[in-house]
Amino acid sequence: MPDVQTAAQRISQLRSQIDAHNHRYYVLDEPSVPDAEYDRLFRELQALEAEHPQLVTAQSPTQRVGGAALAAFGEVRHEVPMLSLGNAFAEDDLLDFDRRVREGLGDLLPAADLFGGGAPVEYCCEPKLDGLAVSLLYRDGVLVRGATRGDGSTGEDISSNVRTLRNVPLQLQGEGYPAVLEVRGEVFMSKAGFEALNARQLASGGKPFANPRNAAAGSLRQLDPKITASRPLEFCCYGIGQVEGELAATQVGILQQLKGWGLPISRELKKVEGAEQCLAYYRDIGERRSSLAYEIDGVVFKVNDIGYQRELGFRAREPRWAIAHKFPASEELTELLDVEFQVGRTGAVTPVARLKPVQVAGVTVSNATLHNMDEVARLGLMIGDTVIIRRAGDVIPQVVQVVTERRPADARPVHIPEQCPVCGSAVERTQLVKRSKGRETLSEGAVYRCVGRLSCQAQLKQAIIHFVSRRALDIEGLGDKIVEQLVDVGLVASPADLFTLTYEQVVALEGFAELSTRNLLTAIDASRKPTLARFIYALGIPDVGEETAKLLARALGSLARIEQALPEVLTWLPDIGAEVAYEIHNFFADSHNRQVLRQLLERGIQLQGEGELHAEFSACTTLAAFIDKLQIPFIASTGAEKLAAQTGSLQALIELSQDWLSLSALKGLNEKARQSLRDYFANPANVAKACLVEAQLRDFGMHWQSQKQVIQGLPLAGQTWVLTGTLEAMSRDQAKQQLEALGAKVAGSVSARTHCVVAGPGAGSKLDKATELALPVLDEAAFLERLAELQANE
Repeated sequence: MPDVQTAAQRISQLRSQIDAHNHRYYVLDEPSVPDAEYDRLFRELQALEAEHPQLVTAQSPTQRVGGAALAAFGEVRHEVPMLSLGNAFAEDDLLDFDRRVREGLGDLLPAADLFGGGAPVEYCCEPKLDGLAVSLLYRDGVLVRGATRGDGSTGEDISSNVRTLRNVPLQLQGEGYPAVLEVRGEVFMSKAGFEALNARQLASGGKPFANPRNAAAGSLRQLDPKITASRPLEFCCYGIGQVEGELAATQVGILQQLKGWGLPISRELKKVEGAEQCLAYYRDIGERRSSLAYEIDGVVFKVNDIGYQRELGFRAREPRWAIAHKFPASEELTELLDVEFQVGRTGAVTPVARLKPVQVAGVTVSNATLHNMDEVARLGLMIGDTVIIRRAGDVIPQVVQVVTERRPADARPVHIPEQCPVCGSAVERTQLVKRSKGRETLSEGAVYRCVGRLSCQAQLKQAIIHFVSRRALDIEGLGDKIVEQLVDVGLVASPADLFTLTYEQVVALEGFAELSTRNLLTAIDASRKPTLARFIYALGIPDVGEETAKLLARALGSLARIEQALPEVLTWLPDIGAEVAYEIHNFFADSHNRQVLRQLLERGIQLQGEGELHAEFSACTTLAAFIDKLQIPFIASTGAEKLAAQTGSLQALIELSQDWLSLSALKGLNEKARQSLRDYFANPANVAKACLVEAQLRDFGMHWQSQKQVIQGLPLAGQTWVLTGTLEAMSRDQAKQQLEALGAKVAGSVSARTHCVVAGPGAGSKLDKATELALPVLDEAAFLERLAELQANE
């Protein structure tokens, strides 16, 4: 047996050799030794580590086989969100993307020639792998964490599993890598690996996977890392997240750096100029798609210049500097066996096609969405038809066409059920209300709904599943199956009933013991103090998603105001149109919903973060805009401004409308507009409604005569800042967040009302405008110093 020092030296040599062979084999696809030689080296290392267990390290190649199984995955909060990409499905979509990029960069782009509109943008091009997005975190070159994308903000800790992937370096190669480096990429399974895995599954009596993506996702999310280690998974990086250190100034440059540190990147990586070269790359990859060793569903284009990426920034959940150009969906023929109807959370009764199973783009499809009965009518669909199935975006199966010449003689029409298939209540077609210029017109909607509401178990179950979901009240351990069980045995008939559950009731349920019962009741109790925004989202108001719920909570500040808010008042809030406003108002006007709300508060729900109306919306109305929102026929915004200037108040406007002599003398309104104003306020209902809306605006502090408020306690309250150019110490989004946290509003353009402009390298027209207006301008160093001062004084 060699002594410890000699063994340590040999172990170090073997690890270096094996890591190099792994890199050449799995990353470069250029093996330099036969498999037998590799196996010999690996066995020697295993033997030495067995003799000297004190020398085993987490970075050893022998540790990829996987450790002990986990009870569950932990959560990982992404320091930099893992955003999704916008999609292009046609060439025009990509051309529009390129146009938006060039317009967004504006003067930052160098001039092309006398007749051009600016030089073409450089793009980084890569195939879009069909796998699972993951994040790898390296500290001082050592892999310390792996995580799934999750919802973009929070993922699952899969560190033990990613360590088993042969082409993921446990220790970065070379030198010069940042102290903290988060690498993002796709875990996927090659076509050959997928076929071999399914062959093994069938041979062992297991169930085969439907497609490589499902196989990769299922393999990576195994609680037992040994199972992951046995699966033919590969990793390919496409970008970065959190970084502490210097990296190249271009997307392609960063990826080449990652390759130099031992990380695998796409062999199809290419840099091009302009949209036409992007399209040429897309067509080339499309022609070679079937010959690639792995499944792809499109191509990803990213603005190559990192500074330009920062300038373009993000919108909602996707970057403005990247897009996924999807390949056309695959299509197949099959038979429509039946149409069944599902009932959703809001009572919508949706037709679902049951199909003779067929392979579409490598996936077995037996069900497809039909959206609604209008779509069934548009298709002319009958049960028994031969239909064309497409996987839209290579993901969602849908029926796109009926092959009428193959229609059998016994084909049957599709009828919406008169009674709910779950509860037997009546099914009614929705009515669409169109509101315009003081008139409401009704038309039939495309959706049919069960009128049973929470007496319908399908709606009740879905409503409660939504209520307890992660982004709502986030009650851990209360999954779909348990919710269904609670409803089925009659313990829960509304969300409020969750907070009356007792130990004796829960422990008697199938699958529950003492510990699981106490854990569930503890989780329910811990959910009693949600933020107002989470609570509003949890209620499941139609068309009210997370962002709208956050807006309602931030703007109106209290549940009481949100409950009372009239539709006309809600439309003063940004991004809330008339239809959503009426959905919100109608939800809180419903007696059953009010009863559930009252029960929730009586049973211990304590809303956090309630307060006053947000200062941004104090005195946010004007009389002219108020008149315009009354939707009086023939009175547009210019007419509303003239009436506001003439009257100064709603009461004076009402009096003017009935004083024909004064009204006739008013300039700027034609005869039709004068008569329309007179007719509108001659109706007592219109007068009452206008006065009611004005009274609520006054109560809420939104009235034009209300006192304008500023955000108290924040040093930049009421100020408007603009960011332009490239920031190096932080991203533009991070800078925006810091300014907003200090009370500032961050705008996208410079005006006389701008308080300060932060200008990094590459600042263009915004800096010129700031100089022209003699506005304060800070470079990045001065900006960081100012931030530090403000934050220190808070």
